[in-house]
Amino acid sequence: MPDPYDLIVLGSGPGGYVAAIRASQLGLKVAIVERELLGGICLNWGCIPTKALLRSAEVFHQMKHAKDYGLAAENITADIAAVVARSRGVAKQLNQGVTHLMKKNKIAVHMGEGKLIAPGKLSVTKDGKTEELSARHILIATGARARDLPFAKADGKRVWTYRTAMTPSEMPTRLLVIGSGAIGIEFASFYNDMGAEVTVVEMLDRIVPVEDADVSAFLEKSLTKQGVAILTGAGVESIAVADGGITAKIETGDGKTAETAFSHVIVAVGIMPNTEAIGLEELAVKTERGFIQIDPLGRTNVPGVWAIGDCTPGPWLAHKASHEGVTAAEAIAQELGNADVHPHGLDRSNIPGCTYCHPQIASVGLTEAKAKEAGHEVRVGNFPFIGNGKAIALGEAEGFVKTVFDARTGELLGAHMIGAEVTELIQGYVVGKTLETTEVELMNSIFPHPTLSEMMHESVLAAYGRAIHI
Repeated sequence: MPDPYDLIVLGSGPGGYVAAIRASQLGLKVAIVERELLGGICLNWGCIPTKALLRSAEVFHQMKHAKDYGLAAENITADIAAVVARSRGVAKQLNQGVTHLMKKNKIAVHMGEGKLIAPGKLSVTKDGKTEELSARHILIATGARARDLPFAKADGKRVWTYRTAMTPSEMPTRLLVIGSGAIGIEFASFYNDMGAEVTVVEMLDRIVPVEDADVSAFLEKSLTKQGVAILTGAGVESIAVADGGITAKIETGDGKTAETAFSHVIVAVGIMPNTEAIGLEELAVKTERGFIQIDPLGRTNVPGVWAIGDCTPGPWLAHKASHEGVTAAEAIAQELGNADVHPHGLDRSNIPGCTYCHPQIASVGLTEAKAKEAGHEVRVGNFPFIGNGKAIALGEAEGFVKTVFDARTGELLGAHMIGAEVTELIQGYVVGKTLETTEVELMNSIFPHPTLSEMMHESVLAAYGRAIHI
């Protein structure tokens, strides 16, 4: 058995590989274990390649509306195979980048199935051969996978998860999307822009239900206008698969049931943590519904065993995993005697969420309803894209920025946006919340003109009756 490591990271997604790099920067001897591809699901099959697909759909959408910009474009077509090939090329490039980062930071990479076998010990199995590794600390970053419906098991042909939806063998003609969270809505938006007839079924009373109610209502109106059929308060009771497509029995909000034919279905009803068969039971690591329970620094109940990312409680976001990875690496280094690091526990109230549909959605903090439920008296500002010169010049005048403040203290409680490039804008409010900004600092900040970011300023002003351009 090789000399022990200071840290072994099980899983190389955006949480795992970032944790490994930060630990190496802090002088630890680090190894990473990966069963498939460096970069994990996010880089290879999630965040990055889906954004490449959505970018193609966005360009295609703009080409079809070239006339709106005084341009001419005729006989516009989409080649789904070429779109997918570009997406896979982007993922491959970034996978190679992570490989380079492992070498640069002198992180040992062990490919294979990892399993905890004893305190401080991990086995790695590949092609029937097993090696045993040891470390003073082990960090579990095994991520999660798509959840199946019992009556709609993914087959890669007609019933898809996000993985098949990123590499379709054919373009769907009539697509059913079950679930309207970020994954479901992004694929609904993508395939609608690419020309499919799309229906979204959501069992709750509104789509993107974790977002502010105003955002949900605006998105439903926008997607409906784009041709997407939205069924809320509805459920899919069964799916029958045939060679030529599927038949779904859908119960709508009024209690009526109907059978509808589709060419394909995407199941986007949540995730399951990849925590089976990795040795958690043998070491008595505490889990709930399969998710590893941790403290704000990533410690489990077992000394020397840590966990981060999608195998732990949500929100299940890549940037949350990366942040946890840095925090856990610093906490481990501190336990190993580094007095120069001072890790801070994760603040779950300040994790931004982004959905890259058309129009985009971004948010951070409390919704208006949640703020009121928490006992806050609130002041709410709302500013529309139509009041912003840059948005009009871009031809993207659809959307709004909403801010929620505590009426007594001026604390920024939450921010919610829908419209062009809001996934880039939201970080301004995240930084503001991190710095415990009040409305005064935001009002006194100078926002450049002409930019979309001016709407962030105007939304704050609107909360206090001082908006200029509405």
